[in-house]
Parts: sequence; structure tokens; C-alpha cells
Amino acid sequence: MHGAVDFPLLSMLVLVPAIGSLLVALSPRRRPEYAKLIATVTSVGVGAMSVWMLRAFDSHSGGFQFVSRHPWIESWGISWHLGVDGISLFLVVLTGVLFPLAIVGIDPHNDDPRRDKPYFAWLLLLEAGVMGSFVSLDLFLFFVCFEIVLVPMYFLIGGWGYEGRVGAATKFFLYTMLGSAFMLVSILATVFIASANGLGRITFDLVELAEGASFAASTGRWLFFGFAIAFAVKVPVFPLHTWLPDAHTQAPTAGSVVLAGVMLKLGTYGFLRFGLYLFPEAARWSRPLWLTLAVIGIIYGAIAATMQGDLKRLVAYSSVAHLGFIVLGTFAFTSQAITGSVMQMVNHGVSTGALFLMVGMIYERRHTRQIADLRGLQHVAPVFAAAFTVVMLSSIGVPGLNGFVGEYLILIGSFLTARWWVVVAATGVILAALYLLWAYQRVFHGEPDEENRSFPELRWKEGLVLLPFIGIIVFTGIYPKPMLERIEPAVHDLIEHVSDRTGYVEPQPAAISIDDEHGEGE
Repeated sequence: MHGAVDFPLLSMLVLVPAIGSLLVALSPRRRPEYAKLIATVTSVGVGAMSVWMLRAFDSHSGGFQFVSRHPWIESWGISWHLGVDGISLFLVVLTGVLFPLAIVGIDPHNDDPRRDKPYFAWLLLLEAGVMGSFVSLDLFLFFVCFEIVLVPMYFLIGGWGYEGRVGAATKFFLYTMLGSAFMLVSILATVFIASANGLGRITFDLVELAEGASFAASTGRWLFFGFAIAFAVKVPVFPLHTWLPDAHTQAPTAGSVVLAGVMLKLGTYGFLRFGLYLFPEAARWSRPLWLTLAVIGIIYGAIAATMQGDLKRLVAYSSVAHLGFIVLGTFAFTSQAITGSVMQMVNHGVSTGALFLMVGMIYERRHTRQIADLRGLQHVAPVFAAAFTVVMLSSIGVPGLNGFVGEYLILIGSFLTARWWVVVAATGVILAALYLLWAYQRVFHGEPDEENRSFPELRWKEGLVLLPFIGIIVFTGIYPKPMLERIEPAVHDLIEHVSDRTGYVEPQPAAISIDDEHGEGE
């Protein structure tokens, strides 16, 4: 374990937003401006701590850093065990950066300013839950944080969303709660079976279970699928994706930004941190299933996006396609592909979060998201159109922007072990260009009609909120080395762990046989 410091950094990343949420809830109802002030100060403080952690992170270590471990419920083997490695590092930083931008830059749609209090309280509680999920190294603690995020997101969608918000919020809650029920059963079974087979005591510690427990092949596969169902719903993997377009479309802008930016990554991160790490044999055994579902999601999400008339729903379906690439890289079992998947988690959060932010700006101006009602916006708002173009090209995966790096690593790394899946998935890149460029052409090109002629230009406050997104998109696309050198050691450690437990040998390009019909290197 590396990076231990006297200051409980990771504990503060979880507790500070939770305390901030409580302070917002206790603030005077007659002074609603206090709610936003407390939320802003809290989220900016958390963001500053996450950026400091990024700077202090040892890029040469693949182990967990800034570890904090304290007994919680000792008799049950539950501890407050937190740690961060290259796989979770940038997801933590993204969470720390995204929430203050959403709080400062996006105002809730309230008729009554006094409703700001619960809005900001729920956002801060959501941040605490997401942070806790990314840094938890105890299965019970992870489950608590994983479940906490459902409550604030349910109330954010149901309370501040659009016309169909109640149904979308209910659907979101029921889907994710059902998936989590399977995970809870698997967590308890994992702990008790591990106690009886090797460990000799009950513990919920992730590292102890992964390194010290042993499961029969059939047992490990059942346990893995309990976790996998919860993560597949959260991603969401096809065909469990149907809650996502509704939730995104009806959520308030800040909810959509956070949902796309970090909440969906709880599923893809969960597959890596818990699926592959705890049950490497089961993950490897079931990889054809996940690769197939990933590729179906890529193609289906792209085709469905092409057919959408609502701009926000189009971006929502694009998430299904992009997350399919992440799942593809995760189950390719090569260092390149998994590194690309981790990077693409962050890239998708930045690019799609920015797209939802800009779609929200369009709705505020025109009170519609229907593509048919929008036309010629680049003539009246060229700066807005330019910013939208950069973000859109990033989402397509154009070289020089962040989306290209992650997708390239996923495709080239997955080709070693999942050749035919990659061949089909590559068409998703072409389809992404089709639906996004076509949508851009219809919304921004042409002559504006009477209703679109008064479309306002990008405001300075909106520009300041978008600037970090565009800066990350361009910097990461041109110079991805700082990200890659921090992610790769942890990925190599994970691959070695899988190799030690299953005898898997990661193929190298020179070892690929052209007539290998299963797509796995010798």
C-alpha cells in the first residue's frame, strides 16, 4: 500500500459533501441564497482536494494509495477501508470537478427559490455517495454508497425534471434497486463462503477476499453474476438499458450531466474493481456473453440515436453506444483495452456531460429540444456553435480530441482477443459520426426561421462553465501521457492477478495467429 498520509484525504472526499448536504438542509428557509453558497463552497473544496490528490499520486505504483482503514463493525468484519489506484483515480477527480461546475453553472428550474435547499442538499449527498463508491475497499461500505446514490437521483429527477419526470424517476429507481438486490445476496454469500473456504473468519475487505479467498468454479460464477447484474443495470448494458433514455430526457440538466458524467461509471468501474478482481475465472469464462452484449449495445445505441427527434434523447442513446465500447475493452482482457476503457470512462463523462450541458442551454433559450424546431443556430450564435462542434467531435472520436485516444486503445487492444467483435464494433464509430453530424447539420446549419433568429449567443458565465470541459477534451486528446502513465500500473497489476488465478496469458501482437478462429492469441 502506497501513498498513506496523515491527513485522511479520502475520508474527507466522502464526508465533506455529506456534511455539506446536512448544512444545506439546516440552512434558513427564508434565505435560499445560503443553500447555493454552502453547496458551492463544499463542492469547490472537494474538487480542490481531488485535484491535490491527483498531483500527489505516485504514477509508478499500481497499488492502492492514500489508504484509510478503521474498524467500523468489528464483530462483522466491516471496516472503513478506502483507497485509490490508477483505475479509480481519474473517476474521483472527475467527480470532484464535475459537481462544482454543475452546482455553480446550472440553476435549478424553480418557481419558488425556497426549493433550492433540497435541490442542493440532494446534489451534495449524491456527490458523497459517488465518491464513496469509487474509493471503497470494503464490500459493505461499497454497497451502502452504491445504494445511497439512488435516493438523491430519484428525488432530483422526480422533483426538478420535466413533464414525464415521475415515471422516469420511478423506472430508474426500480431497475437499479432490483439489480442491487442481486448484488447484496452475492456480497453476503461471498463473505460467508470465503470465511468457510480459506480465510477462516468473516471479512468484507475487498483486498483480503480477492487475494486470500478461493471459490469453486461454479460457485464463483454464480457469485460473479450476482454482482454483474447490478453493474449491468447501472452501466446500462443492453437489454437492461431502457431506463436510461427516459431518466436522461426527464432529468434536470445538472442531473443529466452528473448521471452521464460519473453515475453510469459505477457500473463499468464495478466490473473492473469487483468483477474481474474478485472473480477472475468467472469473468474470463463469461466474456463471450459480455462482449456480445457490448457490441449489440454499440450498434443498437447508435441506430436508436439516429432515429431520435429529441436532441437530449439522441445524446442519451449515444451513451448506450459509448458505454458498450467500455464494456468491450473491459472484457477483452488485455492491458491496452482495459487502459482504454478506464480512460474512456473519463472521456465519456467529460464529452457527454458537456453535450447534456449544452442541450440544457438550448432548452433554456428555445423551450424545446425537438430537432425539427431548431435551425440555423450557427448564424445567430457562432461561438455557441463552435463550442458545440468541439464537444460533438470529441464524442465522435476525432483524432486530436480525447474521445479518439480511448476508443483507439479499446479497439486495438481488443483485436488481440476479440477480433470479430471488434470488426462489428468498429462500425459503431461510423454510425456515431452519422447521427451526431446529421443532428448538428439540422440544428445549426441553414437559415434560421423567425423563432430561431433571436437565439442568444453564449453568455460569459456559460462559457466559463464550458471552458474546463473543452480544455480537458483538447489537452487529453493531444497529450494523454499523464493519464496513461497513472492508469497503466494498476491495469498491469489487475491483469497479473487474473493470470495468477486463472493461468491466463495476455497475448502479444506477434503471437496472434491469423487463422485463430476464436480470436485469442496463443
